[in-house]
Amino acid sequence: MAEKRKLLVADDEEMIREAVASYLESQGYQVFRAENGEEALNILKREPISLVILDLMLPDLPGEEVCVRIRKQSRVPIIMLTAKNVEYDMIHGLDLGADDYITKPFSLKNLSARVQAVLRRSTEDLVPLARQFSWNQGDLVIDYDRKEVRKKGEPVALTAIEWKLLAAFTKYPQKIFTRENLIELVFGLDFSGYDRVIDTHIKNLRKKIEDDSKQPVYLCTVHGMGYKFGGTAE
Repeated sequence: MAEKRKLLVADDEEMIREAVASYLESQGYQVFRAENGEEALNILKREPISLVILDLMLPDLPGEEVCVRIRKQSRVPIIMLTAKNVEYDMIHGLDLGADDYITKPFSLKNLSARVQAVLRRSTEDLVPLARQFSWNQGDLVIDYDRKEVRKKGEPVALTAIEWKLLAAFTKYPQKIFTRENLIELVFGLDFSGYDRVIDTHIKNLRKKIEDDSKQPVYLCTVHGMGYKFGGTAE
């Protein structure tokens, strides 16, 4: 059975926070709650969150600042939630990196539909913010437009599945991926095979991008949980 998607609802109004969280839980999601910006950022550090619903009017940090801080380390989808209904505020929020914007009052059914749509787009779009990125002082370089990978300056030939895995890991460098997460990203929800097949693809990918595939620095095993990307971005 596929693992539940983990969502984060950050809103200082308890009534709204609980209503949104309870409704999304009834839709099959696992929902984490935060009543301020610092709490939201701390949850993101320890949990593989798939989407953030972020209120702009938080008591400690403005939602805009929380959004900027999230974007410095992750491409996790963000839906801005606010009582404001001014075009400038909507455009500004999207410019900061939000994926969608919904104003209060709103229907829970509409919010759920937005969540589904943003999650669907984020699963399909595995391209990070930058078109080209390098890790560990240029040891590993990825050109996302051309789908090219270089290790120590030499081109690396990846299969389609290996490319999808590497793109997913580098898009969310702080995220711990379970086997179920990776199967959904690579094969889709209808996959009915053995989940350990992902281990074989990870093993093959390690042989291509690691100096020592038995002591990986990029595709790191998180025991009992899954895998995460461990490279240091420049």
